[in-house]
Amino acid sequence: MLDAEAWTNLALLGSCYGYILIVIFVTGKIGRGLSRNSSRKFLHIMIGNLPFLIPFFSYNTFPLNFPFFVAVPFVFVTFLVSPYSPVKSLSRKIPELTEVTKGGHQLGLVFYAISYTVLAWFFSAKPYVIAAGILPMAYGDAAASLVGEKFGKQHFRILAKKSLEGSIAMFAVSFVSFEVSLLFFSAFYPLSLFSSVLTALAVATVATVAEALTPRGFDNITVPFLSALLFLFLKGWA
Repeated sequence: MLDAEAWTNLALLGSCYGYILIVIFVTGKIGRGLSRNSSRKFLHIMIGNLPFLIPFFSYNTFPLNFPFFVAVPFVFVTFLVSPYSPVKSLSRKIPELTEVTKGGHQLGLVFYAISYTVLAWFFSAKPYVIAAGILPMAYGDAAASLVGEKFGKQHFRILAKKSLEGSIAMFAVSFVSFEVSLLFFSAFYPLSLFSSVLTALAVATVATVAEALTPRGFDNITVPFLSALLFLFLKGWA
């Protein structure tokens, strides 16, 4: 028989799956009136909210790492609806998700899911580390893309074409979103609010540089991992 703790974690797991499915469905619906880029970034943002649910899991270490179980199925799902899928019929069964893979880097969502899964595997007991990697990608990169697309006038190219306006938006939104997350997580974990502002500024800076230097799609890997690694370094790997 399962005890109350097990049922609670299972209910949370089911709620996360339900949330993701609703987000995918809504993304498909609103995507009919928005550009593919806008609908894709909406999906990024909404999935990026999942770290805020992790503190409520008590099964967050191997072998019962439930936050990891939330993330890992979507590595396979996003790949199977991508243009590289060996099962073409699946894309017709999930048209909402298939549609947002068109445009941009066609494996971008796969890379995003991989980054989320890796961070969840190692840091589910410390979801603020996951937030350090995911929130700049979810909120910051979305802001960079949308602002750059609509208002970008000052462009530069290193490895990919970017806009100064987009990079400024990336920095500002990454900072605000991560700082808000640290305030939230401080209610559950012994985080120092005194140093959180400087930490969030540093993470936002690295995330912005990584996004500016990385070709489209691959920033879904570089931004989460470099941001999380910097956060760990600043916090002494604790």
